Amino acid sequence: MSSTAQAHAGYDLTDVAAVFRSSLKLGVIESVAVLLIGLASRYLDGPVMTGAETVLLAAGLLAVTALPGLWTRARTIEGIAGAAGIGFGATVVFLLIDVSLFQPFGLYTHRWRDVGGGSNWWYHPVWWMVGTYLPWFGAWILANQTARNGAPSVAGLAIWSFGFTAVCGALAVVGHVPGAAWNLPTFGVAFLPGLALATLASSMGSRRA
Repeated sequence: MSSTAQAHAGYDLTDVAAVFRSSLKLGVIESVAVLLIGLASRYLDGPVMTGAETVLLAAGLLAVTALPGLWTRARTIEGIAGAAGIGFGATVVFLLIDVSLFQPFGLYTHRWRDVGGGSNWWYHPVWWMVGTYLPWFGAWILANQTARNGAPSVAGLAIWSFGFTAVCGALAVVGHVPGAAWNLPTFGVAFLPGLALATLASSMGSRRA
């Protein structure tokens, strides 16, 4: 029993206290990112607004995708699941801030929840799902990198995930997928299949102990 605990001492850190603390941190990071994007959309215009929102969205996506797996030091399904748990907990933190501060004070010029008819019962579950999905696949990529190279690489995660995102977004526009266009919302949605493809690519050539 003790040898097993020692073998896992340096990775797959998923104790409840650590997951709880990480969920709080990530929830605050998500809230700051959304706040900055909301302020940029309200007070900036034209190419400056587009550039600022692009940088903020890309940074936010990368943070939510990579940080939980780094914090759990994901190497096996235990660390990957822990990262997904952090992602879910972070969405709860964000949504509490959202309903108590962002929505009442009208942060958004066009609230995302309007897509669902203005109901939080549509808006919140989407956050829960996406907020769990990103860290889950991100931790999987980091674990695959560690199995193959001995260490995770956030730069590699970013290159592969954003690269596949660009391909998925372009295919959606060229293929006339409803609502797809050469814009930031399409990039944001395309990140979901792009990350899945990056995860699949990262698993190729990985050596498991």
